[in-house]
Amino acid sequence: MRAAAAVLLPGFVGTTLPEWLAVRLRDGLAGVCVFGQNIVSRTQLRELTDAIRAANPNALIAIDEEGGDVTRLYYETGSPYPGNAVLGRIDDSEYTESVARTVGWELRLAGCNLDFAPDVDVNSNPDNPVIGVRSFGADPAAVARHSAAWIRGLESTGVAASAKHFPGHGDTAQDSHLALPVIDRSLDQLRMRELQPFAAAIAAGSRTIMTSHILLPQVDASAPATFSTTILNDLLRGELGFDGVIVTDALDMAGASGEIGIPQAAVRAVSAGCDLLCIGTENTDEQLGEIEAAIEAAVLSGTLASERLADAAARNAALAEELLIQSGSIPIPEYMWADEPEFDLARTADSFDVRQGLRVQDERILVTLETAANIAVGRAPWGPSVDGIVRLEEGGELRIPVGVQPILLGRANHRHAWVRHVIDDLRAQHPSAIVVDLGWPGDDRAYADVATFGASRHVGAALLDWLDRESAGAR
Repeated sequence: MRAAAAVLLPGFVGTTLPEWLAVRLRDGLAGVCVFGQNIVSRTQLRELTDAIRAANPNALIAIDEEGGDVTRLYYETGSPYPGNAVLGRIDDSEYTESVARTVGWELRLAGCNLDFAPDVDVNSNPDNPVIGVRSFGADPAAVARHSAAWIRGLESTGVAASAKHFPGHGDTAQDSHLALPVIDRSLDQLRMRELQPFAAAIAAGSRTIMTSHILLPQVDASAPATFSTTILNDLLRGELGFDGVIVTDALDMAGASGEIGIPQAAVRAVSAGCDLLCIGTENTDEQLGEIEAAIEAAVLSGTLASERLADAAARNAALAEELLIQSGSIPIPEYMWADEPEFDLARTADSFDVRQGLRVQDERILVTLETAANIAVGRAPWGPSVDGIVRLEEGGELRIPVGVQPILLGRANHRHAWVRHVIDDLRAQHPSAIVVDLGWPGDDRAYADVATFGASRHVGAALLDWLDRESAGAR
């Protein structure tokens, strides 16, 4: 059944297109999602996407390039982009749009046509372990404004955007990669906060919207959003009027398939109204065969309406055809052939939240507090890239020479007990210590003398620039 393949978007292992995946693409697979581990260079990535397109000219080639902490193009080096939370704090919609446009041009050069970005969640919970600085902020109106700008910029390049994670993942204290978060908010409350950016994203022309694996018991107590007809059909398509492609977040996440397995999660997602199914990062031929078999069996048994499956496949095909046409009609600017984009360091540093009265010394040492990144960020480098930086893991010892100012760098410092303990001890021993939070800080800023609201390589460079300027000014 060709329609079963036409709704699947797997990942794979390796940096070249596996033959099994090429065969499936030739047989009508919707496309492929490229991850950081599939990329070693620009040239290699373009060769990979060319191979995908040779197997299926209408393939959707997706990537998670958020332009900040979550990066795939720069997974080995860290992102040269400021990131959403920084853009929200700068609060210049034209700047946000220009940054997203640059992301789009880079993706066009790479051969990708679908970007699983921007994250339009309102990060209302400072303890959120998976969204944080991926969000434009905690104010719904500001998030809506910058979400729309980002989408306009990306979509103008002929790359499809995907506003995520519907109907809003910002008010969680759990990571849906690992569990099923519950958001106990009414529909009216969602309309006041979470849904505002999605309405703006739709108005701005986002051609896809990604679902979240979260449970909203006041809206649908029986199914997470990805499996909820109420949330997808009644709310997203009906009330918000979205007529594009509904994409699932990865179905290998515990919040989706932890109890039922990926094949049944795929059946439930399509039945509820999803069109394009992200499967995961390291899928296999055997696994896709099991998923297709489950979809086909569901159609034969009447569990999944054949009309719903056909509609999903048709939506994906229409998007792919539209993107293929745009790839030939929207030229890539010549200036985009440079090595990588650059953004104003001082403008980013001006967005930092800095405690008054800080004094930066000439003699200082940078110490990164190495906590595990969330799965969406992965192992991409973070923070400043500089010789002599000390990396401290939990249980490690830290010795700072007398007269040297320690600059402690962490991400969401308030969320990690051992990090708080290290900071408290070091502040007692070295009153000159400065604590920098490159994640989303706690509301009281107790463990953030400087909050950068981002940990990309660009933000790290902006922090180094700020430290140099501050120490020069203190002389």
